Amino acid sequence: MTRVNLTAEGKTEQQFVVQVLQPHLASLGVYLVKPRLSALGRKKRHTHRGGLHKYLPVKNDICRWLKQDRAADAQFTTMFDLYGLPRDFPGYAEAGKRPDARGRVVALEAALREDIDDSRFIPYIQLHEFEALLLSDPSAFACRYTDHARQIERLVQLCAKYKTPEDIDDGQHSAPSIRIGKEIPEYVHAKPTAGPIIAARIGLEKIREKCPHFNDWLTKLERLAAA
Repeated sequence: MTRVNLTAEGKTEQQFVVQVLQPHLASLGVYLVKPRLSALGRKKRHTHRGGLHKYLPVKNDICRWLKQDRAADAQFTTMFDLYGLPRDFPGYAEAGKRPDARGRVVALEAALREDIDDSRFIPYIQLHEFEALLLSDPSAFACRYTDHARQIERLVQLCAKYKTPEDIDDGQHSAPSIRIGKEIPEYVHAKPTAGPIIAARIGLEKIREKCPHFNDWLTKLERLAAA
């Protein structure tokens, strides 16, 4: 069975991987090891804010793990948000010149792959952050927030304006998590618990249908079973 070592930006991503991705990939013969938080994400004060505030500690953490696990069946990947990516991230300036977010994130992933420089490494950066996956079907928030029908409907109407929730931008006041927080403030402090539950309610099939960049990454992980 192929093993995948994953570095997660924060606890929300970590729990999503454990609760949603692990069972799915295991059924295909890919064992997703319990994801590690990034070096900064493991520090208590960063636990709920995510872990990518500087790139170098994160790089050192990934490279250290690569050296510790040299087995042929070991693969490595990441789950980082494009939103709030630090300016010292590889290729940051060049990627910023691209007019479209999809082109920007693909360029950043390529730069990260080159900087880590290991054939076993599969970089992934989420457009624009984890909460975009939840906006694949905002009605699923009702499983957790039963008294927010009008607010959830406003999220449904918002998402109807976009071809994919991955297109919802990374503005300081308009990123997916900000938009959700405006309608459902309770979600902000419950993200690590509520986020994975809502994602599970939506289901991977719908998330993949609505979020093509996420789908591309998950497809790469699934193909490791055949390899």
